[in-house]
Amino acid sequence: MGKIFEMDSPVMRFLNRLGDLMILNFLMIVCCIPVVTAGAAFTAMHYVLLKIVRGEEGYLLRGFFKSFRENFKQATLIWLMMLLVVAVYMGDSLIFNYSGLEFPKALVVTVVAIALLLLMIAVYIFPLQARFENTVKNTLKNAAILAFVNLPRTILMMICYALPLVIVYFSTYALLFVFLFGISAPAYGAAFIYSGIFKKLEPETEEAASDLDFSLKLDEDEGNKEING
Repeated sequence: MGKIFEMDSPVMRFLNRLGDLMILNFLMIVCCIPVVTAGAAFTAMHYVLLKIVRGEEGYLLRGFFKSFRENFKQATLIWLMMLLVVAVYMGDSLIFNYSGLEFPKALVVTVVAIALLLLMIAVYIFPLQARFENTVKNTLKNAAILAFVNLPRTILMMICYALPLVIVYFSTYALLFVFLFGISAPAYGAAFIYSGIFKKLEPETEEAASDLDFSLKLDEDEGNKEING
């Protein structure tokens, strides 16, 4: 019985992981309140989660704020660009629903399809920002490449992020769970998925991984297909 409560037991490792996710979720809520800092917060969260998934975790708070500071400028720029896109689509939605005009179905379907494609790309942006040094342009380009080359995994990641919304939709009693884990837990699940994808792109040494430029080597053509970052 006593072994259950030993630090290396599966139960204690599970409880420690829950504690880490709760802390990360709290940090995300606090750091996202100013809105403009959300991009850096998402990047920092993915920095920590990728290390946790790979068994490389150290001090959670130190790692989070280290990434937050280092990526603040670029992550914030990316975040503001994403907010602009969201604002445009919200405007389109209001026009479609409340303008009283009839729009061709083809137009509505096209707008929805583009929104889904952008969401597919978005799930890779902050993980890439957290793991690789690159320009904003190349980070966005590489996110688009990964989204379509790894389509089944991309869909799984989107499902992870959608789960809290689905849970709340069917049960308001789950609001507490979503408040405690609604941001960090889905991202944790996504980190398991994109960790394997990133492994194929990473140089063998950590020093090389911090270079400004990198190449995405896609295995589908036995390594012959290369997209320069």
